[in-house]
Amino acid sequence: MSFHINMVIGAFFSEVGITLLKYFLGFDSNIDRIRQNLIVDSNWSKKEFYRVKSHLKNYDYGVESQKGDLEDLRSFLIEKRNFLLRLLENPNLLEHESFTELLWAVFHLTEELACREDVRRLHDADYKHLSGDIRRAYILLISEWLEYMKHLRDKYPYLFSLAARLNPFDPDATPEIK
Repeated sequence: MSFHINMVIGAFFSEVGITLLKYFLGFDSNIDRIRQNLIVDSNWSKKEFYRVKSHLKNYDYGVESQKGDLEDLRSFLIEKRNFLLRLLENPNLLEHESFTELLWAVFHLTEELACREDVRRLHDADYKHLSGDIRRAYILLISEWLEYMKHLRDKYPYLFSLAARLNPFDPDATPEIK
């Protein structure tokens, strides 16, 4: 993968991805089943990353759009819409299909939420639809996050150190070194 696409992916996670993962965790009623498996550290081998990604293929993402803070998610994504559009315009994305798929899923969720005036008062069918949209983006986001963490661990240990300390899956995460 080229240097440019990795920079784009890094910008995405700094600006949107990590916060988005935190939001999505609030919608996942089963998160405690996998949380510990996603506490990445510098001792992880390529095999460990692969093992976790394989394990996630069988994970039942218990996404319920009424469980998390849909209004805050809506506001966050609308605020980041221009950033997401700029990423989608980047020609370097043509070399990274799975990341482009993630961006489209997040952008679609943004549009779905932006079109609704009050996400606190929707029909059950609408909540179910939004649960599916969140689930799609969440699955892709976790996969890309793992790849990003592996890349940082391999190429940029100093960036990995901070990313590991800010791990959205770790309820005790802190930027401070202990």
